Amino acid sequence: MAGRYRGNRRQGFGLWGAALRLLLSVGLVAVTLGAISSCARRDVTALATRQPALVLEEFFAGDTVAFGIFEDRFGNLRRQFRVALNGAVSGNRLVLNEQFLYEDGEAATRIWTIDNLGPDGDGTIRYQGTAADIDGVATGRIAGNGLNWAYDVSLTMNGTATKVHFDDWIYRQSDEIAINRAYVSKFGIEIGSVTIVFLRGKAAAAVMPLNLDRWVAAPIAGGAAQ
Repeated sequence: MAGRYRGNRRQGFGLWGAALRLLLSVGLVAVTLGAISSCARRDVTALATRQPALVLEEFFAGDTVAFGIFEDRFGNLRRQFRVALNGAVSGNRLVLNEQFLYEDGEAATRIWTIDNLGPDGDGTIRYQGTAADIDGVATGRIAGNGLNWAYDVSLTMNGTATKVHFDDWIYRQSDEIAINRAYVSKFGIEIGSVTIVFLRGKAAAAVMPLNLDRWVAAPIAGGAAQ
């Protein structure tokens, strides 16, 4: 879908783009060619026996809320954000609308279109997805309680296109809670990470509706600052 501006609410880089601009702008990509990249992570099939099982389109159907942070490659907190998500399921397709508010007041939108492609030969469930700010197609597999989701984002920095890679992991913890860890890299070198907690059902109802108009200590709309 074409990007639009509405006040400072923007469809475009969405969940990761603003943080990537920050990570790149502070020079975290300027590592030497001899730098050692992060160790390889296990394949998602290692999670096959983990419970509760994750079915992406079931977990994200309806309303979900999320709270997250961005950290640079040294573990320093760079940014905080909150997200209101709404998922609509039709057949094997999930359309996930994500509305973000960052602590500096920036708002953004990302709309994912995600298709369940069915089982693979290794016992995992395959997914693919697209969004306006994603370069090409995101691909992923689910095993047990975990999803490994990989994609590239192209950013324009000072007139130059820069591509970075996301290695995204979502782990379902209960019927109402999932934890997301995303590792951001360029040239195979990790430059930052994202941590997100997703809440749905009664857990989400306890903090809904989120205040996405301005950043205050209490995220509930109309709530008093804590």
